[in-house]
Amino acid sequence: MPNVTVTVNGQFHSTEVEGRTLLVEMLRDSFGLTGTHVGCDTSQCGCCVVKLNDMSVKSCTMLAVQADGASITTIEGLKRPDGSFHPMQEMFHRHHALQCGFCTPGMVMSAIDLVETNPDGLDEARIRHGLEGNLCRCTGYHNIIRAIEAAWPLMHGETDTGGDHA
Repeated sequence: MPNVTVTVNGQFHSTEVEGRTLLVEMLRDSFGLTGTHVGCDTSQCGCCVVKLNDMSVKSCTMLAVQADGASITTIEGLKRPDGSFHPMQEMFHRHHALQCGFCTPGMVMSAIDLVETNPDGLDEARIRHGLEGNLCRCTGYHNIIRAIEAAWPLMHGETDTGGDHA
């Protein structure tokens, strides 16, 4: 069996996996990081999004062996050293951007990537377009969009969380 060596949430891991093991399976089954959810297994829902070398990827569509040598951040890795939430998590909480919570980890990871790759700002249309690969079964999109709008300034060193940043 192939050996996969990765850094996950700042911790070094090395494990043997079957060649057909998906990245999401390795994260959940080998490392116990169950915050990364399995929703559809077909890359449709976005529940399994993680950051791989600072890029968001759907971990249900990637083999674990393809991640060998990579740095991975999961939802569990967002917590600050002092135990506080990442600004995106805080805004999801503050703006009630979750209902059942199943989509939340992937949605948060995708939203962080969206904010980081749009330093000039985001409006509602750009956010909706950027989240097209993430599905919310509870249709909580309105509050998710408000949370992302509010997180943008925090993640770019501003203090205003009013959410009107185009």
